[in-house]
Amino acid sequence: MLKNILRILIALIFIASGFVKAVDAVGFSFKLEEYFSPAVFNIPFLEKQALILAVIVVVFELVFGFFLLIKTQLKFTLTMLISLCVFFAFLTFYSAYFNVVTDCGCFGDALKMEPWQSFWKDIILLVGLLILYFLYRNEFNEPEEKTKFKKYLSAFAFMTMVFVINWGITHEPVIDFRDYNIGTNLVTEKQNIEKDPSEFKTYYALKNEKTGEFKEVNQDDYVNDKKYWEEGSPWKIEEGKTISKLVKQGYESEISKFKPETTDGIDLTDEILKAPKAILIFSYNPKNANINVLAQAEAKLSQQKDALVWGISTNPNTFKTIKNAVMDGVAIKTIARSNPFVLTLENGKIVDKRSAEDYIKQKN
Repeated sequence: MLKNILRILIALIFIASGFVKAVDAVGFSFKLEEYFSPAVFNIPFLEKQALILAVIVVVFELVFGFFLLIKTQLKFTLTMLISLCVFFAFLTFYSAYFNVVTDCGCFGDALKMEPWQSFWKDIILLVGLLILYFLYRNEFNEPEEKTKFKKYLSAFAFMTMVFVINWGITHEPVIDFRDYNIGTNLVTEKQNIEKDPSEFKTYYALKNEKTGEFKEVNQDDYVNDKKYWEEGSPWKIEEGKTISKLVKQGYESEISKFKPETTDGIDLTDEILKAPKAILIFSYNPKNANINVLAQAEAKLSQQKDALVWGISTNPNTFKTIKNAVMDGVAIKTIARSNPFVLTLENGKIVDKRSAEDYIKQKN
């Protein structure tokens, strides 16, 4: 009884983890790109394959999580899931220890986890899988019961998985777990951020030139204790080791990064959020955007006489017939998974969001 409960619980965790990644496979691929970047594992040739690898990982989690749930191919399933857990445990430990990727993307945007939390989650799952392997070891060679229910359920699960992954890649996620979901009021979010900001403190790395002792001191203690800075003090600030640490977590929202600017550096945020209607077309990677789709979307946007229209990308010359603005590529990726992508706001509230291809097909 207990082993069945443990099996079902672990299976559901893998299915939930795989599902939120499947919903937003493109977003998960962005996370893999971080791991492959020069700052982490320095495997640049895999960055271009990130989406394919993301889909493989998602399918792996969903298929074997489902197999564990319906108790099929048990030995092989448990072996594969144990291997997956070891792989993820390595990634999350590396992220946590070296502080290089702040969120592993284990549960996509549905549940943010800090690196150490992700690591211990993987360790707990690994221990649970090893226990299951031990408990079920005597059943590995028993003939498996195959029923019509399992057959139909497997077919339905497979078709659902394919639909969800494909829709998220070709359109936008079926379920939007991001801060920029339809109905979000960017004005309200900005106000919440201003009311409850995060607080940071500067920490100095000090070395005592007489004793060789090292010490880390925050800015307040440094200023208030003259032994660190008075004339003749043996304590000296180590160059290049001053850091800023979060001391109070304020209101968290990715909308804090919404800051489009003109090519001259003028902030457009207020103008866009105060507009009765604003239609924005984004491109986080203009070089790889479909030129024909960009041209058709621009042509349609040019006809919008009752709306404020801006083209926002990482390149100040992306758009040819509408006004260009620039924004950080990572911030654009947070808003849009498609490249290019169209966002519609009314008085700062998101009322529509879709890929540029879907926007072109949309009837006015």
